[in-house]
Amino acid sequence: MARQPHCSAGRPSPGSAVVSRRLLLLAAGAIMVGLGAMVWYWPSARHFLFGAPPATAIEVSGNIEAHQSVLSFTQVAAPIVALPFDEGARVAAGTVLAQVDPRLYRRQVGIDQADLAIAAAQVTAAGSTLLAAQHSVASDRYDLVEKQHDYARAEALVKGNVVSHQTRDLAFTAAAQSAATLAHDQALVQVAEDNIVLARATLAADRAKLRLDQVTLSYTTLRAPFSGVISVREAELGELAGPGVAIFTLDDLDHVWLRAYVNEPDLGKVRLGEPVDVTTDTYPGHIYHGRIGFISPEAEFTPKTVETHAERVTLVYRIRIDIANPTHELLPGMPADARIALLPAGR
Repeated sequence: MARQPHCSAGRPSPGSAVVSRRLLLLAAGAIMVGLGAMVWYWPSARHFLFGAPPATAIEVSGNIEAHQSVLSFTQVAAPIVALPFDEGARVAAGTVLAQVDPRLYRRQVGIDQADLAIAAAQVTAAGSTLLAAQHSVASDRYDLVEKQHDYARAEALVKGNVVSHQTRDLAFTAAAQSAATLAHDQALVQVAEDNIVLARATLAADRAKLRLDQVTLSYTTLRAPFSGVISVREAELGELAGPGVAIFTLDDLDHVWLRAYVNEPDLGKVRLGEPVDVTTDTYPGHIYHGRIGFISPEAEFTPKTVETHAERVTLVYRIRIDIANPTHELLPGMPADARIALLPAGR
């Protein structure tokens, strides 16, 4: 009879033991793979097991801003006679934006020119008077010398009884009168010189007034102080324009910036001049290159209008990100996001 294989009751066979070990290894492997996937794809689990990695960048949001100038006429008040541009127009620096009626100011310039001509004539006349007075003084000097010689001869002759005392006295009187005439004419020379100084001062004042009124006349034309886009037109033809009355609002779209806020813990990790990438919803996928141009030295409470991708804190610091905008795609008020690379603190 053939012998049957002997198996002890309750003892697994060698084959079943091998199978069990394989199943255990497979289960352990599956568990490890599952844990690895969970750690990799579930950040909170990874943070719990290994700790949160340090942030390398922050994202901030804000609105595009630009330099805006409210333009008005200076030192003049008159009806508007020219207003060639409307809102949205792009203008170059120096372009005539508006003009008021210049006739009154032109008339004042004409009066100043006439006064200037009179003042110049007065300077010429004063010069002629001075020259005449100087000639009189020269003649008086010759006459005084002659009269003094006559008196000296008469004094010598009267001692020799050649002429009478009356002749000598008349010579003395004539010499004294000649000296008085010289003194009078010398005073007239001083008066003429003073008149020239006064006439020249009047001429300078009239010339200055003419230049001032010419400047005032130039104020009747309103020109663009820089190249930009007219965002607001607040006047119409025929309206009375005056100092402080707004005519246009001009935006400088070549130089725009993003106003944003950085949380206090991140302040030490951003630097002036640091490059920043800016994006907008209007042009998705397009990156605008900017730099941090200002970091406020003072903290402030988080504005209610500020939205950041990081958790808000009580205190934030305002920053300005300057952005090149040669195509004028970025407009004031447009929302934008910026990604700022964080530098190690203290660098």
